[in-house]
Amino acid sequence: MKAPTDRSRSDCVHEQVAKRIANVRFTADKHSPASSAQSTKRRVAEINEEKELDMRRKQKNNFCTRGKRICITAFFLTGSLMLGGCGGKKEDAADSGLPEIVIGMDYFEPYSYQASDGEYEGIDVELAREAFQRLGYQPRFEKIVWEDKDELLADGIIDCLWSSYSMNGREEKYQWAGPYLYSRQMVVVKNESEIRTLQDLSGKRIAVQATTKAEDLFLHNIDSELPQMEQVNCFSTTNELYAALRKNYVDAIAGHEAMLGSLVQSGEGAYRMLEESVYQSELGVAFEKGTHEAVAADLTETLKEMQDEGITEEIVTKYGLDADGILLGGESK
Repeated sequence: MKAPTDRSRSDCVHEQVAKRIANVRFTADKHSPASSAQSTKRRVAEINEEKELDMRRKQKNNFCTRGKRICITAFFLTGSLMLGGCGGKKEDAADSGLPEIVIGMDYFEPYSYQASDGEYEGIDVELAREAFQRLGYQPRFEKIVWEDKDELLADGIIDCLWSSYSMNGREEKYQWAGPYLYSRQMVVVKNESEIRTLQDLSGKRIAVQATTKAEDLFLHNIDSELPQMEQVNCFSTTNELYAALRKNYVDAIAGHEAMLGSLVQSGEGAYRMLEESVYQSELGVAFEKGTHEAVAADLTETLKEMQDEGITEEIVTKYGLDADGILLGGESK
């Protein structure tokens, strides 16, 4: 026999309550006025209270049923969104049929950044795509909080770090592939300046960006054999750095080649970069220490092959950097 619905059970309760009220009224008519009337009033009050409680139970059941429907709907909707998101994340690897390797990166033009169309671009991005596809992997790039990089590597959330990352001073910290390029700290002056070499900076005013390698070199004299400056100015932003040179507050500015190169290119002949580098470090691809030994070794060989074939030079030149200065074995080595 089919069980009654919530609504039919509620109707039955109401019918029973109505019958009991009718019985009470019938009994009250048969007894004496005073005591019977009081008893009847109490009984009617009890039945009305029971009726009210029944109505509340019904409302609660309806609310719970609606809540369950909402929760179930939300669950399936969320589940479908999660599945859709995961599917989109793995789409490239699934389409290619290649195992996926996840690359943690930070935004640093022109090495690694996200274009307006959402695609990842840059020197490191193009090198990684070419190298890993040669090795039979499908690279997936993930923008990470750079301070969390070591934890992400240790937890296996990312497989490696590839984002203009210097090997110098970290040789024993990671399992490295590379080096594959040099990273240089350079000096820029106005085109009409008499400064031609690093030694010409002696007694001059120079500006650097705070908390950078250039600040260590010029202000704190860390890993530096530079001449003595008259004044070293530190600025918070690159715009302030550029303005200091443009308005002749300083004679020169120093910083990463990629950053200063954009100023020289956009300056249309107003600025030039000295040929000598202030400091040179080696860039590598970092894996968790003690892991991916075979992949790191194969990647190192592949990157060498790409440079020998001219692929690396083509990519570096495309982004406006001096290939001779940053390629391994280049003239400025």
